[in-house]
Amino acid sequence: MAIKIEMLRCFRTVADAGGLADAAEVLGRTPSAVSMMLRQFEDHIGAPLFESARKSHLTPLGAQIAAKAAQELGHFDRTVAAIEALARAEDGHVRLSVTPSVAQTIMPPILEHYMQARPGVRIEMRDTDSASVQRDLEQGKADIGIASLAPFPGFDRELILSDAFGVVCPIHHPLAQHWTDLGWDDLVSHAFIANGLCQQIRDPGFQPILHSSRLMVHNTASILSLVRAGAGITILPELAVLPKFMDLAFLPLADATTRREVWMVVPTHSTMTPATAALAAAIRSANVSPPPKFQKS
Repeated sequence: MAIKIEMLRCFRTVADAGGLADAAEVLGRTPSAVSMMLRQFEDHIGAPLFESARKSHLTPLGAQIAAKAAQELGHFDRTVAAIEALARAEDGHVRLSVTPSVAQTIMPPILEHYMQARPGVRIEMRDTDSASVQRDLEQGKADIGIASLAPFPGFDRELILSDAFGVVCPIHHPLAQHWTDLGWDDLVSHAFIANGLCQQIRDPGFQPILHSSRLMVHNTASILSLVRAGAGITILPELAVLPKFMDLAFLPLADATTRREVWMVVPTHSTMTPATAALAAAIRSANVSPPPKFQKS
């Protein structure tokens, strides 16, 4: 007969209690059931573990086995607790791949509340462009992706946010003086900084502006730094420009029809861990909205 964890727990409880009756009460079993399990354990060991039938004193071998049993039971109990914590989404590891604007605006309040509720869960978040988010998902490097992505095989999308594109320029730029009726034609004579999101804008009036651009920048922080330095204007979604940039203006376009769509993307056939499913639910239920529009100074 193989040694079972129940045998170790029964033996250790009797050794700690100093008798069958007290041990039986701790274990929630009858004294006869405890006595039978101890006898099976001793038969397997092939030597007595207690010096008398009263079970009040361990033999030298019994003392050594009791110490080993305590060590193994502690390890087993910790393992069970860890498994149960994983099942309750109280432990685990979730990998996120998101665009910079999502990392800066959407995720902070979501992660704050999520990590307060689940202090045992570790989060790994990578902020990168939409194409890299898709690669991370396809290569199994991310459990959840949030980006502007078209449908692709093997993954499900869920719309999280839709925000408008607009002109981003310094607040003292000439365009900022007439932002209420700004159109594509007003941008033609200004240096334009292209970015990866520009490919999503299908408005015919924007295409000549995009094609004439001499500068393409993919990193949002770098784009905003160039705009602040006067290197040109750009087009970005409203969410990409944080309210803290008080020296920049976000100017809605009267004749723009395209909106950016931000999607949460997860593998179709992969079963989420409880921690991942809980974070996806938190993202899904969050009240996500663009920040207030920038005001002209």
